[in-house]
Amino acid sequence: MKSEFLEKKIWQGLVEKNRKDQEVLYRIYYSYGMSICLRYTTTRDEAKEILHDGFMVLFSDPKKFDPKQPFKPWFRKVLVNRCINSFKKHLRNISEEGGVELIPDLRDDQPNALENLQFEELVMLIHCLPPAYRAVFNLYVLDGFSHEEISKMLGISIGTSKSNLSRAREKLREMLNPKIHERKTLRQ
Repeated sequence: MKSEFLEKKIWQGLVEKNRKDQEVLYRIYYSYGMSICLRYTTTRDEAKEILHDGFMVLFSDPKKFDPKQPFKPWFRKVLVNRCINSFKKHLRNISEEGGVELIPDLRDDQPNALENLQFEELVMLIHCLPPAYRAVFNLYVLDGFSHEEISKMLGISIGTSKSNLSRAREKLREMLNPKIHERKTLRQ
């Protein structure tokens, strides 16, 4: 309840273009927003740029946000949409079959490497995915969008969305268990 009151007070300050309230909101939600942007972008600088653009949407027109609704989900949606727009903008410059580098420090002889992963390591693995796979993986697995919604957002077919998700999962499995990847390579 305290958080809700604080958000409404801050929102009122945003409507009044109060710089102090803008700064408070920025400080409270910077890390949250950055974690979302980093999942979709290739570089930290690109993530920062998208995050700052997201804040500017709010600061320039705070009435776009309905203070009766929770702020976090709305802000996440703004950032995801900005990330998707950035992805589309750069889509023609990327290849779906981009190189995937294994991260040597993450090789693990444990039976279930996923249990030993920290959040940062998982984000690093997701960043190794080609951009098209990474976008679909993030939207479907982490943000809960359906393949139909993803196809509309990215301008791809539902089949391509499903295929990219399947390939993303397979590449992540290969990165998590390099021994399986090595056996596959030897068979070919």
